[in-house]
Amino acid sequence: MGRIATILFAHRLGTSLEPECKMYRLAADVLNDSALIFDCLSPALPKRLRVVVLAFSSVLRALCGVAAGSSKASLSSHFAKWGNLGELNAKDSSQETVISLLGMLCGSVVVSHISTPFATWTTLLLLLLVHLSTNYAAVRSVNMTTLNRQRANIVFSTLFEKGSVLTPTEASKCERIFERDGILRWKASPAALGYCQIGGSFQELLRGSTHGANSIRDVGIDIYKLLRLFEKEEYVLWFNPIHKKGTIVLKNNVTPISQLKAWSHALIVAKRLTDLRREEADRINVSTVEKEEEDKSKQRNESVSVSNLTDPDTMFSILESTLCAHSASFADQIGMLTDAGWDVATPSLETRPARRFEVVE
Repeated sequence: MGRIATILFAHRLGTSLEPECKMYRLAADVLNDSALIFDCLSPALPKRLRVVVLAFSSVLRALCGVAAGSSKASLSSHFAKWGNLGELNAKDSSQETVISLLGMLCGSVVVSHISTPFATWTTLLLLLLVHLSTNYAAVRSVNMTTLNRQRANIVFSTLFEKGSVLTPTEASKCERIFERDGILRWKASPAALGYCQIGGSFQELLRGSTHGANSIRDVGIDIYKLLRLFEKEEYVLWFNPIHKKGTIVLKNNVTPISQLKAWSHALIVAKRLTDLRREEADRINVSTVEKEEEDKSKQRNESVSVSNLTDPDTMFSILESTLCAHSASFADQIGMLTDAGWDVATPSLETRPARRFEVVE
C-alpha cells in the first residue's frame, strides 16, 4: 500500500512540491505524526480493523517520505546561496544525528517514569504538539524569493494598489502555510476573488472544466478573436464571470516572466469583476425614487460592463482593457520586483504537468 501511494502521490502532485515546498514540508510532519498515532492505536483495535489502520498508517508514512524529501531538497537549494548544497546537506544530516541522539537520551529517562496508558497518551500528544508547533514556526520563518501563486497574489495586489513592492520577508508574514489551490486573493484578504488554473491544455480552455464552468463555446465567444487579442503575448486568458474561474493556457517557449504576467493579469480581471459586482449591488440598493433620471442615465453609461457581466462581449472588453493597461506598466513592475529581491527567472506558478500549445497560421 505504501509503495503504491508513493507512486500515485508523486505522479499526481510531483509538480506542485517545489512551488509549495513550505506547505508540503509542514504537511509531511502532520502525516508522519498522524501515522504514529494510528500505530499506537492499532493494538487496541480488533484484528481486522487493525490491518486496515496499519495499512492506512503505512500510506501516510509513504506520503510523508515523498513530501518531506522533495520539500527538503527545494528548501536546501533555497538556502544554498553560494552553490554549497553538498556542505549544507552534510551539516543538516549532522544536526539531525545529534538531535536524534539527544531524543534517545531524553526518551530513556522519560520512559522510566511513564507506566499508565493515560500518562503515555498525554506525553505522546504533548510531544507531538510541541513537534508540530516548532516545525510550524520554522516553516513560517522561511522567506522564499520565488513567486508562487500565493506570493504572486500578495506581491502584485500590493503593487497595483500602493505602487510599492513587498520584500520577500514582508510577503512571508502575509503567507498562509496551507492555501487553497489556484485561489485568487487581493493581498491577504480572507475573501476570494476567484480561482485560476494555469498551464492547462488548450482543449481545457475550449471545453471548460469538468463541470462546464469555463467553457468558451457555451458562452459564444469567438476563439479566433480571443487568439488575436493575445497574439503578441505568450499566453491566452479566459475568465468566466459566473463561476469566477479563469483558465490560462501557455504558448510554446513561454518565459517565467510571461507566466507572472498571465497570473497577475488574471488577478486584475478578478479584481475588476469583483469591483463591478460591488458597484452593481450598491446601485441596486439605492432607491430609484431618490435618483434623478439624468443621474440614472449617466450611471448606466458608466457601468455598461456592470449590468452585463455574463455577456461575452463585455467579458472580452474587460480582458482587452486590462491587458492594454497591464502591458503598459508590466516591464517597470518586473524591474521593481527584481530590485526588491524577488527571483522572477524561476517559474513557480504551475502545480501540474506543463502543457503548451502553438498557434499555426
